[in-house]
Amino acid sequence: LRFSEEGATVWATDLNETALQALAKENPAIQTAVLDVRDAVAIQAFAKQRGAVDILFNCAGYVHHGTILDCDEDDWEFSFDLNVRAMYRMLRAFLPAMIAAGGGSVINMASVVSVKGVPNRFVYGASKAAVVGLTKAIAADFVTKGIRCNAICPGTVQSPSLDERIAAQGGNPEEVRAAFIARQPMGRLGTVEEIAATATFLAADESAYATGAIFMIDGGMTM
Repeated sequence: LRFSEEGATVWATDLNETALQALAKENPAIQTAVLDVRDAVAIQAFAKQRGAVDILFNCAGYVHHGTILDCDEDDWEFSFDLNVRAMYRMLRAFLPAMIAAGGGSVINMASVVSVKGVPNRFVYGASKAAVVGLTKAIAADFVTKGIRCNAICPGTVQSPSLDERIAAQGGNPEEVRAAFIARQPMGRLGTVEEIAATATFLAADESAYATGAIFMIDGGMTM
């Protein structure tokens, strides 16, 4: 929504067609497409259809709750497939046209747990740490090709995803929410608008000198 408000032509993709329909209803200027970022063939076809883009924002993700003892092979595989390999697929599909067109900005969604150990975030932290490495590698490899690649590392943000995670933990939802807030030094959760503002900055010319950077927006969790 923020990108569209700033005048960008936006293609939003999701596996959830209902969510895309709601987004299009909220802002008819946004174009949508159902896309499974775990499907390499579908991604390549979509990239070929779209052609060169100026901005690629990779933000699909999955938060697994638990330690290594709660993480079986399937949990590990799914987490890395969605949190890391999906970005690999998107970059492989879209980078060639971006380079041919003279460059662009890639923004990858990482997390505060990319750089900070947090209880019960074992495979999520491991996969998001990989996103930081991927981001820096892309930035280093293509800095002379006009490609900028940066990552955003949010703390806990009030969002539908957080509400789902709170409900999944069971117990008193307000107590679970209070525990999330308590680990934020600022004493509050982040907002989706704050994350969107960071992404917009990284997409814009105002951040033209930034690449390979990790932007912490975490309410002080890593200070």
